[in-house]
Amino acid sequence: MSNIRKAFENGKAFIPFITCGDPDLETTKACVREMVKNGATLVELGIPFSDPTAEGPVIQEANERALAGGVTTGRIFEMVKQLRQDVTVPMVFMTYANVVFSYGAERFVTACRETGMDGLILPDLPYEEKDEFLPVCREGGIDLISLIAPTSEDRIAMIAREAEGFLYIVSSLGVTGERREITTDLSSIVKTVRENTDIPCAIGFGISTPEQAEAMRKLADGVIVGSAIVRLVKEFGKNAPSEVGAYVRSMTERQP
Repeated sequence: MSNIRKAFENGKAFIPFITCGDPDLETTKACVREMVKNGATLVELGIPFSDPTAEGPVIQEANERALAGGVTTGRIFEMVKQLRQDVTVPMVFMTYANVVFSYGAERFVTACRETGMDGLILPDLPYEEKDEFLPVCREGGIDLISLIAPTSEDRIAMIAREAEGFLYIVSSLGVTGERREITTDLSSIVKTVRENTDIPCAIGFGISTPEQAEAMRKLADGVIVGSAIVRLVKEFGKNAPSEVGAYVRSMTERQP
C-alpha cells in the first residue's frame, strides 16, 4: 500500500503546501515541522521553477525569491533528508516537468526514494504524456499523482482509474491563489472519482479559510492549502514558522 494512504487513514487529510527556500531552507524546515505539529497529515513541498505556469502571483513570487536566494534541487533533497530525522508524515514534491528533466528523471526519483519522499505532482504534465515519468516513478516506489481539473470532463473516470497515491482535484479554473468563493460543481467530479477508484481525493486551489476547508472536507477526503501559507511566509520571513503553525491549527481544529 502507498505510504500516502496513511495521510487519509484517520479522518480527513489536511495538506499544506510550501515553497522550498523562501526565504531560506532553514525557515522551510521549521515551517514543515510546525505544520506537522499542528495537524498536517501530508506535506507538499514546492521545488522552485523559473516559469511556474500553474501558479498565481503569490507562489510565483515565492519561486523567484527562492531561486534568487540560491536554492537548488540538490539542496532541497538534503533538506528533506534532515526533515526525515523526525518528520514521519508522507511528503510529496510539487514541481514542473523541466525540473525533473534537468536533474535527470532516474536520478531525481532515486533521490526521492533515498531521502524519504513519497510522491510527485507535475501540474504541467498532460495525462496523455505521463508515461514519460510513470515507469521510472513506479520502479522507484514514488507515486506520480494525477490532477483532475474542471475541464477534465469525460476524462475524469479514465484519470481516476489509473490514479496513484491520491487524486488532486483542482477546485477552479486558472492558477493557484486564494478565492472568495468556489463555484465549480465539485460534487459531481468527486462522484465520478468515487465510482472509478478507491484512491483518496483531495481538493486544492483557492482554499484559504477554515469555512472553505470545512466545505471541501464534506466533499472530498482531504484539503490542500498553498497560497495562504506562502503569503504568511512572505509577510513574516524568518519569523514565519510560528505563524504558519497557528494558521494550520486554525484549519485543522474543525476537522471531524
